[in-house]
Amino acid sequence: MIRRFVVTEKALRLAEKENKITVIVDRAATKKQIADEIRRLYGVEVEKVNTLITPEGEKKAYVKLTKEHNAMDLLSRLGVL
Repeated sequence: MIRRFVVTEKALRLAEKENKITVIVDRAATKKQIADEIRRLYGVEVEKVNTLITPEGEKKAYVKLTKEHNAMDLLSRLGVL
């Protein structure tokens, strides 16, 4: 379901300032499925999920974590940074 993390300047800025992680997901995935998968795989609570389809046809999800969890800590723990 989750294909990869997006590591761009914008994605890192969102992680720092808005506590959001940015991921590319399967096109058929729903917001609820994305939130459940993030909870199950990484043990963090999800506050909100926003999705969009990129011009390349990929589905991108912006996942806002709750205040108890830090997006930058999660990304560094997973070795994305």
